[in-house]
Amino acid sequence: MREIVLDTETTGLDPKGGDRLVEIGGVELLNHIPTGRILHIYINPERDMPTEAFNVHGLSEAFLSDKPVFEDVADSFIDFVEGARLVIHNASFDMGFLNAELERSGRRPIPYDHALDTLMLARRRNPGGPNNLDALCSRYGIDNSRREKHGALLDAELLAEVYIELIGGKQAALSLVETGTQASGEGPRTAGTRPEPLPPRISAAERAAHDAFIETLGENALWRHYRGSSSN
Repeated sequence: MREIVLDTETTGLDPKGGDRLVEIGGVELLNHIPTGRILHIYINPERDMPTEAFNVHGLSEAFLSDKPVFEDVADSFIDFVEGARLVIHNASFDMGFLNAELERSGRRPIPYDHALDTLMLARRRNPGGPNNLDALCSRYGIDNSRREKHGALLDAELLAEVYIELIGGKQAALSLVETGTQASGEGPRTAGTRPEPLPPRISAAERAAHDAFIETLGENALWRHYRGSSSN
């Protein structure tokens, strides 16, 4: 399964009131493992930068003035996320901005059911909260010391680590216990030693050729030990 862990930065809180995207960061996961592919785009919002927003992410109007407008990066964004599930913290916020920009540029919006909201996932796992990104990093022992301000790519990288923890941690459990029960009602079966060993799967000629090869290896060959053990 292909997923894109995504984060955005904006000029404010309301895409319908004139606020715009200024940064998109994405990290690709394949079967919950980072592939190394990332998306990182700064965007000229074609408007001023409110002080409140600048204090959050540190992206000034001057810094963004020579960056591409969303229209110029829309296809790159669409190509990167195409066919993937989006993993977003507080997904309704980011999806609202992304879809506003897509519609403004004449592209189709992304259905909301294509996104998994890690905030909702965290609230189910940790109903007592808090469940913001910094709190989740602290809870799961994820180093967020570089996060002096919000940044879309850094936050996406941190969220990818948090997401893996939320769905079960870095080490998936390996169980050899069958979930079903035997017809006799004896309960779950576990892997164990066969009551009767399997018959050899090599022919007599193959065994003779192997023995002849071992004789060429000298008296100290490790194979002599294994051959002796298997004949007991």
